[in-house]
Order: sequence, then structure tokens, then C-alpha cells
Amino acid sequence: MRIVSEGLTFTYNKKTKFAKKALDGVSLVIEEGEFFGIIGHTGSGKSTFIQHLNALIPVEEGTLKIGDRDLSASVKKSKKKKFYRELRSKVGMVFQYPEYQLFAETVYDDVAFGYKNFFPEAKKEDIDAAVYGALEMVGLSREQAGKSPFELSGGQKRRAAIAGVIVTRPEILVLDEPVAGLDPKGKRELMALLHYLHGTACKTVVIVSHDMDEVADNCTRIAVFSEGKAVMQGSPAEIFSKTEELVNLRLDVPVTAYLSERLEEVGTKIETDYSVADFTEKTIKAYGGKSL
Repeated sequence: MRIVSEGLTFTYNKKTKFAKKALDGVSLVIEEGEFFGIIGHTGSGKSTFIQHLNALIPVEEGTLKIGDRDLSASVKKSKKKKFYRELRSKVGMVFQYPEYQLFAETVYDDVAFGYKNFFPEAKKEDIDAAVYGALEMVGLSREQAGKSPFELSGGQKRRAAIAGVIVTRPEILVLDEPVAGLDPKGKRELMALLHYLHGTACKTVVIVSHDMDEVADNCTRIAVFSEGKAVMQGSPAEIFSKTEELVNLRLDVPVTAYLSERLEEVGTKIETDYSVADFTEKTIKAYGGKSL
């Protein structure tokens, strides 16, 4: 399913003296199959935008289409519940620190909760298959399914929370700061999991992140938000080559972009996509046997 927004605009506390325009004419296309990154300074509109994707925030102005579903069109009151339930089963949302949202007595019950909510007529065998399948995808065992989620490690809790979202097999998986609070090893493991899910369970992955290295290393395309607008869109190579513009937008750049600039200053230009693997390979090739 493609995501297409045109002129998407949203104002918090509209018609009050506290009104704040969070989105201001956002036009953006996310193609099916992408591993898409959204970056921007705090308050730039990133989180407001992704909350529109499964109608947690209704379309106020402009248009937004998710596949063949037009979220900007009025839905008859009698059909709203079905419309939103179907949408949210297809667009899974994982919020920042999702492990804090675990609540049930067992991991199984926590993961099953969402499935039962979306498919209230499901039989026990269907629920079992969906729950154990989702847990297996995130690397949790049947034995762990019977434990309290609070007995799990921090990383395992986050995996259990993600299982509770992918249990419906959404076509689009949206994550807000997915590696926030994790150590370097935990970050690598979680990003590896997201790539696995992208290849097996979810056609499209969208992440919001402040970590430029994470975005450069993992995303196929990026949108840069600032003051409620999508001010830049492109591949990591296109976006992170614009160091000065990003700094002016109060953003950092990946370490690889910084190193590329320093190398160019001393006479070596590296054409890279700014992923660590690509930058390393091309730098070694550029210098050959010479010392850096």
C-alpha cells in the first residue's frame, strides 16, 4: 500500500489562543516496500504526521490516502468502526518505549489482546497461531509466552510489544524512535529485527528517528520535517550530502557524512550512500595502500 499525502495540515487547539499548526501542507509519497525514515527537530511535526497514518489524528485539511483507503473522505457514522478497525489492522503503530504499554498477566495475553480486538470472531486455534507466529518472528519462545511481560529483559519487552502490533500482519509498520534508550548492541539487534520483519511480515516500514547514523545505515529514502513541513525528500545520499542545510534545520549528520567532508577537505572525495559499510569500503578503495 502506498502512502500519499497532499497538503496535509493540522492545527492543535484550533480556534483557541493556544492554536499551534503542527503540520503545514505536507505533501509526501511513501512507496510500498520502502524502509522509510522521517527526521526533523523536536516539534517539527514528525509524530503528528505518523499519527495520521492510522487515523489516531483525523485529517483536518488536505488529503491522505493509505492504499485505496481515503482517510480524508467522510466515512458514514455506521461504517466508521469497521473502517478504522480494518485500517489499523493494516497500519501497525509502535510508539516510543512500547514496553511501557505492556499490561497483561502473560506475554501471550498481551500479544493476543490486539488480535482479539481486531478479529473478535476469531477462534482459539486462530488466535494461538497468530500469537505464537508473531512471537517467533520477534525471537521469543512459547515458554516466554507464558511468563509475565515484567519478567523479561528490556530488549525482550520491546520485542513482545512489537509482536503485539505485528500479530495482525500489518502491511505497513510505523515506529516512533524504535531504538530509543537501547545500548549499541540492542540498537543493532532491533534494527536487524526490523529488517527481518520488513522482508517477511510487513511490506513497508516507516521509522521516525533522531539518530542520523541509524537512518543513514538503514533507510532507503528519507523525509526531513521542519516547522510542520516536509522540506526535503530523497535517498540518504541525497539528503546527507546537504550538511549545511541540515545544520540550519537544527539537525545533526551521520558520522560518515562528517568524515566524508573532512576527507574531501584533504583532497579525497568519497561518493557514498553514507551507510557504514559503503563508506568503509569506498574509503579503503580510495586510499589503497596509502595511510589515512
